[in-house]
Amino acid sequence: MTVQAADEEGRSGTLPGCAVVARLLGAHPAGTAADMRCWLLIEQPGPWPADALETVLAEAFPPGHRALLEELRSTRGLRPLLIRRPGKHQRRPGAPRTVFVGGGEPGNRWLERLEIGDLGELAALDLRAVADGRGGVGEPVDGPLFLVCTHGTKDVCCAVLGRPVASSLSANHPGRAWETSHVGGDRWAGNLLVVPDGYLHGQLNPAEAGLVAKAALRGQVEPEQLRGRTSAPSAWAQFAEIAVRRHTDLRGLDDAIAVREEPLPEPDGHEPGAEARIVTVRGGEEHFVVTVRRRPAPCGGTSRCAGLIAPPGYVTESIVRA
Repeated sequence: MTVQAADEEGRSGTLPGCAVVARLLGAHPAGTAADMRCWLLIEQPGPWPADALETVLAEAFPPGHRALLEELRSTRGLRPLLIRRPGKHQRRPGAPRTVFVGGGEPGNRWLERLEIGDLGELAALDLRAVADGRGGVGEPVDGPLFLVCTHGTKDVCCAVLGRPVASSLSANHPGRAWETSHVGGDRWAGNLLVVPDGYLHGQLNPAEAGLVAKAALRGQVEPEQLRGRTSAPSAWAQFAEIAVRRHTDLRGLDDAIAVREEPLPEPDGHEPGAEARIVTVRGGEEHFVVTVRRRPAPCGGTSRCAGLIAPPGYVTESIVRA
């Protein structure tokens, strides 16, 4: 079955964006956060073409450094992103660039700031120190930062739905809000990544993003529309942690941490295409065993920016105290 819908402005014959289709399908973003255990955030004013990140990294790092960066990205979760201040994106010739590095592992969250005059200065950065969580490469920063994906040339939904979120956060939390390049999951726009807390939220409007920001400033996590902890070992773990937070109303950054995951054997005749895991989550002073199942999407929808989308969804079959 396919969902048919008019676009955001109600104009028949025009396909809606993928984020609108996901909402119409009732899809929820829990369990969809990308793997990001540490970050390299590079200020890049001005408009961003689709390949902006790749272009900046090519200018900043010689080939050997880029190979190391890619290795650390795939094995250690080091995520490079471009950032810019919300508002008009004008280049200021000769102005220094702000660079943030940090990590989001439970028990070792940290954030540091550098100022560089030229992208080539990044070649001297100790990327392994960043990936190892040792830091010491910049000035410590009292987080959090609020990074909103607005990379419209990657997907227009990120710009249309992300920019109002970034603007609102910038007005209410000056200096903490930045626009960022693609964080994955354009169908969940507006996307908000909190650094160094390491929590990615989706499907946010400005008011909802404001609640996420207020919680983060208290050292807490807002579980509604949470995509997941970016340092969690898997999507299953992300979803199970969110399920425990909703079940217990635990809000602290490290109040729900997955500690074990194993597949659940499929009984004969169970729903084709479904998969399941048993995830043990430490929730506060207790442990919870969460049975999570991933089900195929019951229907799909066609969008103007991502074609046919039919996102599968995770469901909680049970939560019991261990």
